[in-house]
Amino acid sequence: MEQVNDPLVAHHNERGFRTATWRDRYGAPCSIQESSLATEKCIWLGRDGLLSEHRGGRMHLTQDMVRKLLPLLQAFVETGKIVYTETI
Repeated sequence: MEQVNDPLVAHHNERGFRTATWRDRYGAPCSIQESSLATEKCIWLGRDGLLSEHRGGRMHLTQDMVRKLLPLLQAFVETGKIVYTETI
């Protein structure tokens, strides 16, 4: 299978929320989007259009959840591995 290398495209969705879209390794559409949740800052992140009881295949993440994921993602960028030293 040929690897997809689409650029990340930033824009505002139809409701005015900041969004970025791209395709994953297998060509599936993915996105990150600001959430409309009024009680705390959150984002939607993941594959678009998957069927489930929740919003497609996307995760609804709080700022704290993203903060905990950032060191793992940064380690992957730098080493190609998910590196951690303790429970996050």
